[in-house]
Amino acid sequence: MLHKRLNPVQARILALLSKHIDAPLSYRDLAEEAGVASTNTISYHLKKLESKGYLKRNANDVHDYVVLSQPETGVAYLHLYGLAHCGSKGSILDGTPIDRIPVSTKLISFSAAEAFLIKAKGDSMEPRIFDGDLLLCQKKHNALGGELALCINHGEALIKKVKKGSDPILISLNSKYDPFVAAEDFRVEGIVKAIISRATV
Repeated sequence: MLHKRLNPVQARILALLSKHIDAPLSYRDLAEEAGVASTNTISYHLKKLESKGYLKRNANDVHDYVVLSQPETGVAYLHLYGLAHCGSKGSILDGTPIDRIPVSTKLISFSAAEAFLIKAKGDSMEPRIFDGDLLLCQKKHNALGGELALCINHGEALIKKVKKGSDPILISLNSKYDPFVAAEDFRVEGIVKAIISRATV
């Protein structure tokens, strides 16, 4: 299907990116598959796909990208939540946000539809996260090794590093807080993708 505002070459490249997202093609392979003359042409069209809002790429890793079915341009209004108790079966994301914050979609490396903000509370994640910092999070229910997760534990919303295992361990970055075993109601609600320091806002 040809997307609006995309020329045939861009539509072919976007389709190839979608098809090979689990095993990304090199620029040379993309050029060959799309039927274009050079990798410079591929680079040009990738930039156009980004500017038109159909593609998001990690500037540090050419194999890390997201293809969007609907273009994103301009500003997304993200829900801002506080870290609060949300009940034994509740989700922090089910509650009423404390604010809606405009953020340029160009600053979000994943689909803005999956994005939300959390206002950090306490000192358990210092020196990386401080009380009052804003955390840009992606809605996900699984945390990989080393990722910081927004999780629910004993009905409380927490930011923690999660060590996987039969009984997940929740780890604070501040050494004065000991790691602890996750409760039965433990679940991941999102992954921290960026930290906006309170000192800069």
